[in-house]
Amino acid sequence: MLGTFLIGRCARGAGAATLFCAALLVADAAHAARHGASHARRAASHAATPALDAQAIDNAQFSAPSGKGRARAPSAATIIKEEILLDRADFSPGEIDGLAGSNDKKALAAFQQANGLKPTGRLDAQTWDRLTATSSEPALMEYEIQPADVKGPFNKTIPQSFEKKAELKNLNYTSPRELLAAKFHVAPALLTRLNPKASFETAGTKIVVPNVASKPSHDKVAEVVVDKKALTVRALDANGKLISFYPASVGSEGRPSPSGTWHIRSVVENPTYHYSPKLKFKGVKTQKPFDIAAGPLNPVGSTWIGLGEGYGIHGTPDPQSIGRTQSHGCVHLTNWDAQALAKMVHRGTKVEFIN
Repeated sequence: MLGTFLIGRCARGAGAATLFCAALLVADAAHAARHGASHARRAASHAATPALDAQAIDNAQFSAPSGKGRARAPSAATIIKEEILLDRADFSPGEIDGLAGSNDKKALAAFQQANGLKPTGRLDAQTWDRLTATSSEPALMEYEIQPADVKGPFNKTIPQSFEKKAELKNLNYTSPRELLAAKFHVAPALLTRLNPKASFETAGTKIVVPNVASKPSHDKVAEVVVDKKALTVRALDANGKLISFYPASVGSEGRPSPSGTWHIRSVVENPTYHYSPKLKFKGVKTQKPFDIAAGPLNPVGSTWIGLGEGYGIHGTPDPQSIGRTQSHGCVHLTNWDAQALAKMVHRGTKVEFIN
């Protein structure tokens, strides 16, 4: 579906305001291919190694090089602990995957800058000390799978065709594992690696998950800054202090995100998606408008923050794609990051697009 875009409407029940969003992710094919191959190699390497030990992750440390020796790459356990600590400190690395990818580096650089350190995006001893000082809680925790986690309904698969998507009553997760992964901000593959013998389909099963749970933030966002070049979103308070940081997918050359100052017009949870045939969407044959039901795997995810004129900040059904693909105008966050931001903004909050 490259090179095309959608017009979407997100509504909360009858009589809700109609919102339009150019929402479909559009990948730079060459970049996506290169990144996908690299990500696949790293994932395959992870899959070939033994299951991670929870205690090893909780006890993980950063080893600084001695003398003039070159620093070794941080261990998988250290990277996972670092990503969890960043997430808990409101510097989102996107999906916690233990791979030290571009989103992790962006979050690390933002944390360094906020703490008066050189924003290199690379882990060092000083950054590690500052990061581990943010929380004394274990990096991982035990979680008992609840009946609601496995109750469903789940979709067996999500079709690629938008007309086929429109035939579904909902666009839910495809398995309890996928639901639990989103719940704890972790890549499904890493969740399995942490729990190689667990049955994610059975309520009462105890599993190990990232300890990302935190009390709801009482800080109110005065301004949201979307950096179109860096592919990041920053939430600031009235004094300009950084409250939260998120990696994002932002616009494309063919359909760039807007520039200048905008204001939030609405916040909608569990939005539906409306397709308009006016744009003659490539791959869609019908000449009639149709709706795609709400759900976390809806094209705009589980949360919509409307800016007007077809633009919005919203979730995505593909958290692993954040920061690695482009959108047609809108700003894409992981579902959990969009939900977190939505809780802190309100109608009238300023959104500034830069670069």
